[in-house]
Amino acid sequence: MSIETTDHALTDRPEWKALEEHLVQIMDRDLKRLFSEDDQRGPRFTVEGAGIFLDYSKNRITDRTVSLLLDLARACDLEGRRERMFTGEKINITEDRAVLHTALRAPRDAVVEVDGVNVIPHVHEVLDRMGAFATGIRSGEWKGHTGKRIRNVVNIGIGGSDLGPVMAYEALKPFSDRSMCFRFVSNVDSNDFYEKTRDLSPEETLFIISSKTFTTLETMTNAHTAREWSLEGLGGDESAVAKHFVAVSTNKEAVESFGIDSKNMFGFWDWVGGRYSMDSAIGLSTMLSVGPDGFADLLAGFHEMDVHFRTAPLESNVPVMLGLVGLWNRNFLGCDTVAVLPYDNELLRFSAYLQQLEMESNGKHVTLGGERVGWDTCPVIWGEPGTNGQHAFYQMIHQGTKPVPCDFICFCEAANPIGDHHDKLVSNVFAQAEALAFGKTEAQVKAEGVADQLLPHKEFDGNRMSNVIMTQKLDPRTLGRLVALYEHKVFTQGTIWNINSFDQWGVELGKVLAKNIIPQLSQSEAVTDHDSSTNQLINRYRQHRHG
Repeated sequence: MSIETTDHALTDRPEWKALEEHLVQIMDRDLKRLFSEDDQRGPRFTVEGAGIFLDYSKNRITDRTVSLLLDLARACDLEGRRERMFTGEKINITEDRAVLHTALRAPRDAVVEVDGVNVIPHVHEVLDRMGAFATGIRSGEWKGHTGKRIRNVVNIGIGGSDLGPVMAYEALKPFSDRSMCFRFVSNVDSNDFYEKTRDLSPEETLFIISSKTFTTLETMTNAHTAREWSLEGLGGDESAVAKHFVAVSTNKEAVESFGIDSKNMFGFWDWVGGRYSMDSAIGLSTMLSVGPDGFADLLAGFHEMDVHFRTAPLESNVPVMLGLVGLWNRNFLGCDTVAVLPYDNELLRFSAYLQQLEMESNGKHVTLGGERVGWDTCPVIWGEPGTNGQHAFYQMIHQGTKPVPCDFICFCEAANPIGDHHDKLVSNVFAQAEALAFGKTEAQVKAEGVADQLLPHKEFDGNRMSNVIMTQKLDPRTLGRLVALYEHKVFTQGTIWNINSFDQWGVELGKVLAKNIIPQLSQSEAVTDHDSSTNQLINRYRQHRHG
């Protein structure tokens, strides 16, 4: 296993030091001044590709900033590492794996080799089997154990096996089969399973169990509960399991032991990380919802952004520029969070999806060479759809003590247009970005006749950065483009930070400790082998767990 390293620390690079010197030189130039000095600033600080338009002009940058950021990206070999990813080199060095989520959406005639084997035919073999299965369910040809049509689909998974499918279902609901009901169970909290199944008929319900290893604690706990629930409603006949359960897994023995026919097991590969897997078999619920053709459009959108990211020059590359501006805000302007604010209600789970994509990928404190980083990595990602957020946390964005960079996402067309709703929605995108950038001075407030004692309360500092991401309309193809945009933004930043964006060791410790604690919660004797706080909490829970 080879370890990718750099010659010296990121912060010792001359390109980094040049950015630090540049920051000192422009600190007194706020956005109001930058725009007043250049009436073409807006058009110049934009890039467009794969149907996505990015206006990043409302960031505290100049042409020199962009030039220096591009110098840093090239010095960190962004272009070379990008090509190594696309061609199947094992850039996930801590797990000795290729990183090929891009192969999941490559066309049939593509060639991408891992260990000398072209993986594309295997990808399309799984897609074809998924398509046949989805067609059978959607047409009613596939029937449940009692001969009734499947009308309810419950996806059981967690992390990447849940966040992507949930987000995609909500985003693409206008394109889904409305005669079917889709639910998603992820939390091991029993309330999650109960509420998602309480009004469903076992005779008409299909469960998708999504776990690569078929051992994930939360998923398998819920899977066995689903099995009991189904059998109780289907007369206890064990053979019924095969007509009401399918698996997205690679553990054939465990899948068959559960009672699922291995013909209905859809696999994926170790070169696909969970948070990058929504366009693999993990997306089976998405395909059932929007149909094989809709899923093909989703993959086509992913692929369009892949091609753009791989081939466009860095300075006109949408994911690269989104990533570089974000890095400038994080590492040089000291911004700890990023708000992702989609102005489309269907994207209500998009920010939650990005939380895993970005923070599990780039929330790292160790370089590729195994050294502690000496610079900040991933900021906290958060957000809600507009305009709801405007009546909640925008107060802090406008008048809080620290700037919060914002990604505003909007669409030129509404999926379900009604009157002037969409114009009013999108007007808020432009207004909020404008207000953040330019604020409102005390003199402007005073000119409106506001009492002196209220002037400081109604003043807006402005000089708060944002991006506006605009595209035509939210449909399967656009969703693929948007997700791939952020995937490649993550890659861009991870490459410069010199970290591995494709492992997630940080999720392991808590899971291991939880497995040790589970049997202690029901033992008769007091627990004493943890710290005094943990012992106290476990023992108090044991005393009160049954009321």
